[in-house]
Amino acid sequence: MVRIPKPILLQGHERSITQIKYNREGDLLFSVAKDTVANVWYSVNGERLGTYNGHTGAVWCVDCDWDTKNVLTGSADNSCRLWDCETGKQLALLQTNSAVRTCGFDFSGNIIMFSTDKQMGYQCYLNFFDLRDPQQIEDNQPYLSIPCNDHKITSAVWGPLGEFVIAGHENGELNQFSAKSGDILKSAKEHTKQINDIQTSVDLTMFISASKDNSAKLFDCTSLDHIKTFKTERPVNSAAISPIMDHVVMGGGQEAMEVTTTSTRIGKFEARFFHAAYEEEFGRVKGHFGPINCVAFHPDGKSYSSGGEDGYTRIHYFDSQYFDFELEA
Repeated sequence: MVRIPKPILLQGHERSITQIKYNREGDLLFSVAKDTVANVWYSVNGERLGTYNGHTGAVWCVDCDWDTKNVLTGSADNSCRLWDCETGKQLALLQTNSAVRTCGFDFSGNIIMFSTDKQMGYQCYLNFFDLRDPQQIEDNQPYLSIPCNDHKITSAVWGPLGEFVIAGHENGELNQFSAKSGDILKSAKEHTKQINDIQTSVDLTMFISASKDNSAKLFDCTSLDHIKTFKTERPVNSAAISPIMDHVVMGGGQEAMEVTTTSTRIGKFEARFFHAAYEEEFGRVKGHFGPINCVAFHPDGKSYSSGGEDGYTRIHYFDSQYFDFELEA
């Protein structure tokens, strides 16, 4: 008899989850939602460690630096905030003209980037601050601000070595923006609709993009070469790459037809697992009562988490069979 560990349910948000993020060691899991709260949890048992309080609007994005010292959040209250991870103290408040959609620390933890929405007559900007220069923070003056006139950025991550940011746009385009000059280094357009999420592999050589065009795609970080495609019947809200297996996990919606036929006890919204090399789906995990908005693998690859429109974050530990599984080619 194989004991399948039960998923851990994290109940700390009153509205839908917008992003979840593990720190580098994976002992902490950060979650943000449309209810103004940023939570941090112990990933091993689902205990809540604390909250980062201060935002007054939906929080769209969260990131944590390399040594888990600082946390960065971006919100619809037109601000990006820097927090002390351990104490929850707000260290910096960067005000913007529109909602902050994406944010992230580079590998050194010294440079932050965030992008703002195109709304209320304001442009979409990709902003870069150097945290080692307190003057930039004080004057709210980024050392680099890149306007994106045509199509706003909907997802963005740092590339390897902190040289550029890989941004996905609402028209499905991908761009590499240099963090030094602000130039577009490379572009790719493989998706036909908005890119909802971008996540890198653990060694930063590849990234996976999740799109409204019902697919997720694997790319090379440096060359932006398109490597693989994973197709579904629904828009993909989020996708992540396993750090130890050739697997990707994807989360999204479900057929509207199936919504009415669900049993009330178990949510029917599924996380879907694909083999990264063969592009074949090999498993699904049910559990959420609404579309899955974000997925993340634990850095050790032994568990993954998903955050849903239902306001719950679920941590799933894989059973032993998962690690022995071989896809028949």
